[in-house]
Amino acid sequence: MLKISHVSKTFNLGTINEKKALDDISLVLNEGDFVTVIGGNGAGKSTMLNMIAGVYPIDSGIIALDGKDISLESEYKRAEMIGRVFQDPMMGTAADMEIQENLAFANRRGKSRTLKWGIQKEEKAFLKEEVKRLGLGLEERMTNKVGLLSGGQRQALTLLMATLQKPKLLLLDEHTAALDPKTARSVLQLTSEIIEKEHLTAIMVTHNMKDAIAYGNRLIMMHEGRIIYDVKGENKKELKVEDLLRKFEEVSGQEMDNDRMLLA
Repeated sequence: MLKISHVSKTFNLGTINEKKALDDISLVLNEGDFVTVIGGNGAGKSTMLNMIAGVYPIDSGIIALDGKDISLESEYKRAEMIGRVFQDPMMGTAADMEIQENLAFANRRGKSRTLKWGIQKEEKAFLKEEVKRLGLGLEERMTNKVGLLSGGQRQALTLLMATLQKPKLLLLDEHTAALDPKTARSVLQLTSEIIEKEHLTAIMVTHNMKDAIAYGNRLIMMHEGRIIYDVKGENKKELKVEDLLRKFEEVSGQEMDNDRMLLA
């Protein structure tokens, strides 16, 4: 479903602030893969997602999605195929619009637009059933402004919006990091259920090593713009946090010093 071949990216080339964010990375995801990505600050995790989504152009290499080379595609064109949930719960929704209006926009992504105004009765019924899956009671508040919701509710809604049209690839960039532990656990569980039910291909960046082990069928560790560890299947299920710390020290030659990861 996703093939990244020898992709590199350097920011501020030729300046004192030059930073090699991705260093010749290659990665292949099969359809239905749910990959968790961990690594310290500056490891290249979010940059990799941004390269896939088309936020920044790559310096070299090829990114192909479902057999199509998207390396030169614009971000808005890739958005027809890629769903994304960000760390900030406020980024994925329009606060001044109703819940049903936000969902309607997401539901029409990639479809041809008409001059017909408003949300039709059939679409309202469909969206209400989809919201009911969240188990948050939001189906009874469809005309409420999204700005009235809590951070966890907004993130759950954003997750639903990102997957309504069943994207070819779902990108999750530390999407529970800004939530309290209880809410984060709920959103993570919901994430796993949606990915499994819809058979989505997904990449989830997280700073929480326990979550990286517990969720998905494959785990990738990044360091200084490179993939230094890639484990899947039964080997991943048997992992412990101590194993990841030991592997990081073994491959990088230094101790993990990222407080967010160590304290999560």
